[in-house]
Amino acid sequence: MRPVHDDAVRLLSGWRPVDEAQRALAHAFLGFLAARPDGCSRSCVPGHVTASALVLSDDGTHVLLTLHPKVGRWVQLGGHCEDGDTGLASAALREATEESGIDGLVIEPEPLHLDVHPITCSLGVPTRHFDVRFLVRAPAGDIPVRSTESIALSWWPVDALPTDVDTVPALTRLALRRNADPVLADG
Repeated sequence: MRPVHDDAVRLLSGWRPVDEAQRALAHAFLGFLAARPDGCSRSCVPGHVTASALVLSDDGTHVLLTLHPKVGRWVQLGGHCEDGDTGLASAALREATEESGIDGLVIEPEPLHLDVHPITCSLGVPTRHFDVRFLVRAPAGDIPVRSTESIALSWWPVDALPTDVDTVPALTRLALRRNADPVLADG
């Protein structure tokens, strides 16, 4: 997991968040990674860095969400980093491809958003996910195929997101802002 850990430190050290809250979270993530060389491995019980992807349709009008079996809500695609991942963006892209069944997804290399949330994941004990979220664009005409990691998979209009979501509306607003003006969204 060393390549993912090193990439996470490099990526978050150079990232320019859109607001002070995200800047503070980036510093917290960096502090966690400095203290935990295993911080990108799912075996790190106090918490671990995860990578997720907000998949935006090619025309920017829909977001692909999964009904997650463990949390019981509609969320963006993503999950744990794995040994073969070369960095956080590659982990997010791998997860999005696996969970959507869509080939040809294109990921933005810079994070879109950070979030820390408590969860009982595959460890079977309460932990925290230090989630680094990326914007991913889907190619035109591809139809998603639900994986075994999801109860359901659906395109949602950006102006009619499900009501049981937490950060997805804010994440979607950031994605649309970046989609409209990449320079504005990163600085």
